[in-house]
Amino acid sequence: MKIILLGTTALFLTASSIANAQSAQTSPAATPVSAEDQKTLTDLRIDLVKAALQLTPAQEKLWPPVESAIRARAEDRKARIAKIQETVGRRADESRAEVMRNRDPIAFLQRRSEALAQRSADLDKLAEAWQPLYKTLSPEQRQRMGALALFVLRDMSDPAERRRLLQAAAEDED
Repeated sequence: MKIILLGTTALFLTASSIANAQSAQTSPAATPVSAEDQKTLTDLRIDLVKAALQLTPAQEKLWPPVESAIRARAEDRKARIAKIQETVGRRADESRAEVMRNRDPIAFLQRRSEALAQRSADLDKLAEAWQPLYKTLSPEQRQRMGALALFVLRDMSDPAERRRLLQAAAEDED
């Protein structure tokens, strides 16, 4: 158990630094995180979950849909971030006054609605993929999964909050 905890901590520390860099990519001044770094982060997250759960051979058979859903969600997130960067990039040459004068609140609401609908659909797919596997987890595996979820939420909350603030600032310019 100690080895798993040490490995999990090491993976989270590695993933946190990449995640912090990735969350900064919504800032127009930030250098975008490469596709390779994004793939590495996703791979680390997947490996971390698998290592923490210590799946049995029977459970391993239920893992591929979960991994596919995690990867699909990461790809959709990357596409949403690229779309935000594109929107912010188009306005980079405009003054604040021009941005305010040219903003379109209806377009903003439509973009926001589309992004939230995509996130909702991704979460539904992820929950659907997890359900068969989750039913087979032992109480110890469920406990590890719960602890992992709490650790991820706490560890990612600061970068996520910064990203939300940056996104809100970009959307306010609409």
